[in-house]
Amino acid sequence: MNKSVAEARSFIEAVQGKLPAADTVETAIAAPALFLQTMLDANQDNILRIAAETCYYEDEGAYTGETSPKALHEMGIPYTIVGHSERRRYFNETDDVINRKVLAVLRNGMTPIVCCDETMGRRESGEKIHWVVNQVSAALKGVSIEDAAKIVIAYEPSWAIGSGNSASSDQAEEGCYLIRQTLADIYSDEMANGVRVLYGGSVKPDNIAGLMQRDNVDGVLAGGSSLDEQSFIQLANYQNL
Repeated sequence: MNKSVAEARSFIEAVQGKLPAADTVETAIAAPALFLQTMLDANQDNILRIAAETCYYEDEGAYTGETSPKALHEMGIPYTIVGHSERRRYFNETDDVINRKVLAVLRNGMTPIVCCDETMGRRESGEKIHWVVNQVSAALKGVSIEDAAKIVIAYEPSWAIGSGNSASSDQAEEGCYLIRQTLADIYSDEMANGVRVLYGGSVKPDNIAGLMQRDNVDGVLAGGSSLDEQSFIQLANYQNL
């Protein structure tokens, strides 16, 4: 919940022509539903993908204030974040709600970016494997292997989000590896190796290169550092840092 409509448009215009080719690095920015059409209209070169921050699990109905996944798809939105740690914490989204949202996003022909949280307490108590694995399993309940192969999963330890303290590359690799192994257990090794797994949590231009060197980290889900145009451009061009 940042920026005005004018600032969102300005952001899109500022990054035009400064992002890597889509066949080398896929770049997306997620924004509130209020800004999406303005951003789509301003995004003339189409290298940048415009994504939604969340949506509801019903296509239409008497759900005042919610965002329809059907409407997002009809706008041309390719990605929707589902289950972000802030949605879980502040808006009490349960595993069941997140699962229903995943199914709704897939049903409407979009790709869900499914976030899996881990708290510092769980890490310190040695329960983090169960925490991450349970959230992945719950989010994918009833999802076919064909649909699961389309999903993007983000490992975002909540103790790192907005704290300025990113997980080390070893910690990020471990979390992403556990997610991939969970996918292999539920579906197959081939399917798990093909799914993109991201790391999110205080990602910055000065640590992205180290994160992206790890075998199981396919990309990043940046938060605060994506709000500034120049920082966003640096993140997208991490190979040149």
